[in-house]
Amino acid sequence: MDWFSDPQIWIGLLTLTALEIVLGIDNIIFISILAGRLPAAQQRKARLWGLALAMVMRVLLLLSLSWIMGLTRPLFSIASLEVSGRALILIGGGLFLLAKSTREIHHKFEEDNQSTSRSAGVSFSSVLVQIVLLDIVFSLDSVITAVGMVDEVVVMIVAVIVAVAVMMIFAGHISRFIERHPTLKMLALSFLLLIAVNLIGEGLGFHIPKGYTYFAMAFSVMVEMLNLKVKAKQSKSPAA
Repeated sequence: MDWFSDPQIWIGLLTLTALEIVLGIDNIIFISILAGRLPAAQQRKARLWGLALAMVMRVLLLLSLSWIMGLTRPLFSIASLEVSGRALILIGGGLFLLAKSTREIHHKFEEDNQSTSRSAGVSFSSVLVQIVLLDIVFSLDSVITAVGMVDEVVVMIVAVIVAVAVMMIFAGHISRFIERHPTLKMLALSFLLLIAVNLIGEGLGFHIPKGYTYFAMAFSVMVEMLNLKVKAKQSKSPAA
């Protein structure tokens, strides 16, 4: 337990926690959109369960570091591309996220004509299964990032727990904000498409720096916030 008195460990813990929260933004968006298709009484429960399962999976993966590192070893080759277990998971998760995001965008376009059947055919268990499938992909990427930053497993686990706790606190606010602004929901779905392409590209060996992706997302959100402010100002101003 000497790491308690090591300032470098605490700096690593704070840095990793902040990074886990940033990496968890896409997870919150996905969970919020999926939970939004459930009846209002079940949405909070779905968000909390989804994030709790994400935390459990990340902790279990951290306790199985030898298996995680084994996923990065090539299983077979296709031409000059070496395919690992991690690559297969990323490609599969990216394709699933791509299909799910496209379907949600389709639902969004059809929402005006089918508003009464918004939650028809959607059950709590089916939403939870979809959340778990994507949590596996997001958790794998998060854990590999943690392993590359910190050596102590205990520090990694604490960072994951703190990050998920913060996400649980703010998930409801983010979800309600997205639901109140239809254009933001479409923007969030577009982010998921972008993340899906990144996952597929990463699995195929094309490294796309995450900083570029998150900068593009932050810039888009900033522009949309300005649009919302302009619309709010116009709605308050008296008609000419």
